[in-house]
Amino acid sequence: MAQLGTGTTAKEITDALKMPPATAYRMLNALVGDEYLARTSDLRGFALGHAISGLITAATPPTVPTAARQVVEKFRSGKRFAVHLVMFRNASLRVGDEDPDYPLQSTFEMLRYPHASAAGKLMLASLGDSASPLPSGPLMKLTQHTITDRRALEESLVAVRFNGEASEINELEQGSATLALPVRMPNGSIGAAICLSGPSDRFSTISEHAESARELSTRLAPFLF
Repeated sequence: MAQLGTGTTAKEITDALKMPPATAYRMLNALVGDEYLARTSDLRGFALGHAISGLITAATPPTVPTAARQVVEKFRSGKRFAVHLVMFRNASLRVGDEDPDYPLQSTFEMLRYPHASAAGKLMLASLGDSASPLPSGPLMKLTQHTITDRRALEESLVAVRFNGEASEINELEQGSATLALPVRMPNGSIGAAICLSGPSDRFSTISEHAESARELSTRLAPFLF
């Protein structure tokens, strides 16, 4: 639809996709029902529906203003651990600004399995149950320390809400640890996380920078939101 344009007919779509008409009509009706497509006013063609905006938002990398990147980069100076900016978008994580000196090692796992990462726990703790992105089935066990019991996970999320920070040690990747501090939007909800990451045996040292990271999140918020 994006290529063919508003008003494209079912036959034109079928011809373009070389798809059996019955299959195409069934899919078109389903997409209209889910509001990914909409019928034109004359009912002869189709247009992109408003639900497509969610797909576009999810697929587009987050925009981080230069001023925000500069604030984060200044904080990184002299640190012997990674400092990443992770954005929250539609109940999912997106890497906003990755530390160039200490790149993320388990990016896919962090984005895919929020229950195993500090940023993911911070996001989950801020969401209601109905908005939770967790699967209905078993939670993925990435290491022997990954929390896969839902009751234990909820208990850890209660602690995250109370403490205003989230952490993971050897849960996402064996030998690594992360502390995540919230960056809040004007309405008070959490829109991003400052993540301090490094070897798990240095987590206590990394945690000593929690207060300065909170100050960073306060300075950073106006540039992001």
